[in-house]
Amino acid sequence: MKLDFEKMGGLIPAIVQDYNTNKVLMLGFMNEEAYEETKTTGKVTFFSRTKNRIWMKGETSGNTLQVVTIAADCDNDTLLIKAIPAGPVCHTGADTCFGEKNVEDIMFFKYLQNFIEQRRQEMPEGSYTTTLFQKGINRMAQKVGEEAVETVIEATNGTDERLVYEAADMIYHLIVLLTSKGLRIEDLARELKSRHKGQ
Repeated sequence: MKLDFEKMGGLIPAIVQDYNTNKVLMLGFMNEEAYEETKTTGKVTFFSRTKNRIWMKGETSGNTLQVVTIAADCDNDTLLIKAIPAGPVCHTGADTCFGEKNVEDIMFFKYLQNFIEQRRQEMPEGSYTTTLFQKGINRMAQKVGEEAVETVIEATNGTDERLVYEAADMIYHLIVLLTSKGLRIEDLARELKSRHKGQ
């Protein structure tokens, strides 16, 4: 990626987005040195126009931004950085510099599957997820079925609270099953999207 710092007077804007929630966290500026430092350290580093120096986000507060991906726009003069924040991003203490809460509960499914995939790779002892992978596909599929039945029972004869609890169990076991097959929850989203006709 060849960025055009010269065209932009030495500084290019860098939009930082939370990797897990997709919320836009902040906008900063990078010169070439800050960009190279960001790539080298894996921590988002900007050029401060007020301090007239490069500074790593969170160097004082500890609320750093761990880089996951960096992409340039079509003109190579703006960056989109997806990162994982170590705490509130704004100097005011807010989650984002735009006053938004950095929460998007639906995106937890993506985080959860990434976590389950990590469990599958590392197989730590004492982990329930590890035991599911060790027992194999038949047991994982059986657990999805058991949890589906319990979800149906709560839907027809239980409480809303218990329905949510059992449905969450079912989704968790389904994600484990998908992970074992090399599939992701996003594959289900794409399938449903392809079927959707605006009903």
